[in-house]
Amino acid sequence: MTIYITRGNYSEHAFHGMLEHPEDRHEQVAKLIKAAGGKVLAHYITMGQYDFEVISEFDDTIDGLSSLLVAAGTGGVTNLNTTIAVTTTDVKKAEEKARKLAASFKPAGS
Repeated sequence: MTIYITRGNYSEHAFHGMLEHPEDRHEQVAKLIKAAGGKVLAHYITMGQYDFEVISEFDDTIDGLSSLLVAAGTGGVTNLNTTIAVTTTDVKKAEEKARKLAASFKPAGS
């Protein structure tokens, strides 16, 4: 499972609509992420540089990317910034694999 930490801003159009018709966006966000094959772990409205933060989990990178494309492409949000978080257990597995790969890699300039 890959964790996606996504921050972003609502568009001017979205803010106008939410002022006219207040809504809790969690249901729609969770529905989109579930339809894409993921799960929402947390969803926050934030103050500062970003208006929201969604922490989600996906088995497949394509699934995670597809949900981000829908969110970005439909006009309600802007300035999406996603960080992929990896468990320390998975990092240890990657380090073990990297150790084996390093012996056959020639770095630039050597």
